[in-house]
Amino acid sequence: MDYVSALLPPIVMAAFFIGLVVTIVKSQGGPNKAKEDAVVDAALARAEAARQANGTASS
Repeated sequence: MDYVSALLPPIVMAAFFIGLVVTIVKSQGGPNKAKEDAVVDAALARAEAARQANGTASS
């Protein structure tokens, strides 16, 4: 029975990891994707504008 107790934790962790990956993949896209993309684009634009305003624009 030692082999069962040795294999149980990795099997449980693998099952949770697979569930996590499936959840992440399923949550990609959907109706909120455009909204999330717009938020990220706005944040990047603000960061770029701040960098250029400080005179540290990258070439």
